[in-house]
Amino acid sequence: MIETDRLRLRKYTMEDFDVLYEILSDPETMQHYPMPYNEEWTKKWITWNLDNYEKYGFGLWAIELKETGEFIGDCGITIQNIDGEQLPEIGYHINKKHWRKGYAKEAARACRDWAFNNTDYDTLYSYMKYTNVGSYSTALANGMKKIKEYPDPHNEISYAYAITRDEWEKVIG
Repeated sequence: MIETDRLRLRKYTMEDFDVLYEILSDPETMQHYPMPYNEEWTKKWITWNLDNYEKYGFGLWAIELKETGEFIGDCGITIQNIDGEQLPEIGYHINKKHWRKGYAKEAARACRDWAFNNTDYDTLYSYMKYTNVGSYSTALANGMKKIKEYPDPHNEISYAYAITRDEWEKVIG
């Protein structure tokens, strides 16, 4: 569906369960979530995204390395509750074996560009637990700015980052 120099983003299928479960059940990967996911929650994650594809035309997409076809995580756009508002959010999860290689930044940038080219949204967001340095570093690397901090029952405090269509147009030149 979406390709970058190194990555291919495609729709989830239920066949992705095992590799996704490896990521979402890992305590280190999920340290910024209330808890790692169990098998039931992982199946619901895939189903939620399949439903999002039907409802919105987008969701989180599976990320594969183009060179090998290996599934390394997910990235995409979902509608999220960000401080009481339902907003389009770019989210990402990368298998810890592939951290610090720029894959989240590359995938998030492709999703940002896809959203501005294929939807009417004027602003895209990313939000995360205040302790998630990797996530907000990715948001910053893709032209987003921190727009708020707010109390969040799941994250104690969440940070919200955003980029407007006008800001994006300046970034891409």
